[in-house]
Amino acid sequence: MPFHRPSIGPDEEREVIEALRSGWITTGPKTKRFEKEFGAYVGAKHSLAVAHCTGGLHLALWALGIGPGDEVITTPFTFTATAEVIGYLGARPLFVDIDPGTLNINPARIEEALESGKHRNVRALLPVHFAGHPCDMDRLLAISRQYGLRIVEDAAHAAGAARHLDGRGMTRIGAIGDLTCFSFYATKNITSAEGGMVTTEDDALAERIAIASLHGMNRDAWKRYDRSGSWYYEIHDLGFKYNLSDVHSAIGLAQLRRADDFMRRRTAIAAAYSGAFRSVDALQVPYSERAIEHAWHLYVLRLKPAMLRIGRDQMVELLRERGIGTSVHCIPLHTMHFYQQRFGYRTGDFPVAEEVYSRCLSLPIFPSMTDEDVSYVIENVLEVIGGNRR
Repeated sequence: MPFHRPSIGPDEEREVIEALRSGWITTGPKTKRFEKEFGAYVGAKHSLAVAHCTGGLHLALWALGIGPGDEVITTPFTFTATAEVIGYLGARPLFVDIDPGTLNINPARIEEALESGKHRNVRALLPVHFAGHPCDMDRLLAISRQYGLRIVEDAAHAAGAARHLDGRGMTRIGAIGDLTCFSFYATKNITSAEGGMVTTEDDALAERIAIASLHGMNRDAWKRYDRSGSWYYEIHDLGFKYNLSDVHSAIGLAQLRRADDFMRRRTAIAAAYSGAFRSVDALQVPYSERAIEHAWHLYVLRLKPAMLRIGRDQMVELLRERGIGTSVHCIPLHTMHFYQQRFGYRTGDFPVAEEVYSRCLSLPIFPSMTDEDVSYVIENVLEVIGGNRR
């Protein structure tokens, strides 16, 4: 039982073969179609395909003018890409601790950092919708308005997730903050093998990112080898090589048509896990707030070490011996050498993130898991826990 297996089938194969046979395999008509359909899926005015979510986050912060001396508030409980893009621009990632329930960035800790008077160069918030649970966007929007900050959402885990907003009702992630960045990496809820998307309601930001994602050339320069295009192009701005190919977009298009089915299956698997583990006093199941739609990119189970003779690392190894792949999300960034050396963080700075990390593991959760697969994971988790009680 691997930790993840992508759900690739005949629809994806047909789309890719069509792209390959068309003679157009780099950024082209399929990518433009993928942008339009993904924008409609999340309810965003603009949707811009990029090579990966990391590039999307880089472009988003760059488009907002983040630069040397600026600070961007984010969470240490995330993959390094979230924070490293801040460093790309010469800015500083300003970490604050997480909420012990949702594992998302804690708005109260953001307010403390801003009210302390120690951080006068904060320009933006970069929340992560961890595991697919939407952040408290009403609170984050209020903070951004009060302090004049922009919001770039890291939605690498959150394609399809939604949250009830004051005055707007249930709103999909992708149409809330100034900019939202999605990942279509192989393990994500929908995949294009590699790829990402940036969504926004802002016309000027969309135009700047569209141009910058392909070397700063004018927006329709991708057409220069098409019958309708021209060999001539103009450079309008600083640019990067972050465009997404039609081959990748072909996979994404087919996946997007199945996105709701994928999400329903993930939700059912999560419900089965929580139903089996909720009554086990040595385990803590994921918390899910009301009035949200959880994307269930990850199912993060927490152990209660005081009740067990084994820790998280031993649990991972014992499940591996039984043929079950797991992972750990996430190693807090402030405990890593680079962030300590470059930015002066120290182990102990963010105790909630560290405590959660010390006892969490992520179980397999992907749409092609059968009911028998799910039962196998449940049975083995229960057996390992039952055999290692204090």
